[in-house]
Amino acid sequence: MLLPALSWFCSSLLATVSGGKLPEAEVTTEVLHRPFICHRKTKYGDMLMVHHDGYFENGTMFHSSRSSGDKQPMWFTLGIRQVLKGWDMGLQNMCAGEKRKLVLPPALAYGKEGKGKIPPESTLTFIVELLEIRNGPRSHESFQEMDLNDDWRLSRHEVKEYLRKEFERHGYPPNDTFHENMVEDIFAKEDENKDGFISSREFTYKHDEL
Repeated sequence: MLLPALSWFCSSLLATVSGGKLPEAEVTTEVLHRPFICHRKTKYGDMLMVHHDGYFENGTMFHSSRSSGDKQPMWFTLGIRQVLKGWDMGLQNMCAGEKRKLVLPPALAYGKEGKGKIPPESTLTFIVELLEIRNGPRSHESFQEMDLNDDWRLSRHEVKEYLRKEFERHGYPPNDTFHENMVEDIFAKEDENKDGFISSREFTYKHDEL
């Protein structure tokens, strides 16, 4: 699992910075139920609690969180690849209490390899009910790990170096252009006073209410 600070990467984590490739696979999303009152919508970095059912193309259910294992909903952080890529893409801008149907092509599910009872090249359908949204964690420990010179503020260089190390640690190839784009996105959202640094207060305290 990636460090909690990676939940801070916002929409840039799933950005593509290459040209000339075929269009990326897309998830098909259908809203089955949306509550009348929606206090906030999901965004990358949020922690989500969901129940979900998974189906093959022929309609056979292969998993249900309500009947499998401990029968409890699952928690995950949106946008840091803790779940299938199709989930990260299809569960954005979702309200607590909302239910969606996601149809994932193989490239956004388990791909050419498959997994367990999932055959290779499987298109999968998920019914996902969002029960709760929480702000993703940020800790002083994560900040201190990123703050290389111990000056209680993060420079662009420090954030980029952290991204590079974390990507290498988790098997993703380094990409300077990608990391630069991510750094710019992070500073645009987190550097409140626009002084070119992210202070410990700006990093630790949330901009959204629970």
